[in-house]
Amino acid sequence: MRAYRNDGFPATIIRPSHTYCERSVPVSVHGVNGSWQVLKRMIEGKPILIHGDGSSLWTLTWNEDFARGLIGLIGNPKTIGEAFQIMSDETLTWNQIYESIAQALGVELHPYHVSSTFLAAVCPPEYDLMGNLIGDKAVTVAFDCTKLKRAVPGFCATTRFDTGVRRCINHILAHPELQVEDPDFDAWCDRVIAAQEKAAKEVCS
Repeated sequence: MRAYRNDGFPATIIRPSHTYCERSVPVSVHGVNGSWQVLKRMIEGKPILIHGDGSSLWTLTWNEDFARGLIGLIGNPKTIGEAFQIMSDETLTWNQIYESIAQALGVELHPYHVSSTFLAAVCPPEYDLMGNLIGDKAVTVAFDCTKLKRAVPGFCATTRFDTGVRRCINHILAHPELQVEDPDFDAWCDRVIAAQEKAAKEVCS
């Protein structure tokens, strides 16, 4: 923006939020190999780690909806020297997000809530839950896309998460190369759950 203000360089800032596509299901706690191991745990009926009490709000945007907003901004004279955010108007709790994933898989969700600070403290460094949770997903976020809609009349994110996540899961189940297992993450989930259960018993005894 300094180049725009000082030299007239035509600049526009685009701010997406959590944008997803058919290759990966959005989850808040996962290992280095992505979301498949979380889905596998759901399919196997295992408890699923959800940070905090699952009530923080989050916004998920299907990639094609994001693209509609982006295309409307490209070459648009109203966008020069401005900043825009592009995301869905749908806001969900993480409990609702995980429930939608389970429903798309056709299984029952077994949520297991764990403090975000505890998860960040005991996770392997490569999970970076201090940044991904404490600095991001554990915090409620809500957005206002009024400015975008003024610049791009008719823009609307039309893909609800329950629809988008079904597309994701159908695609992943049809493409075994996307089903990358993560036994280390699976074992870590079990250790976290066992540690919390043990602590609860010791406090209550």
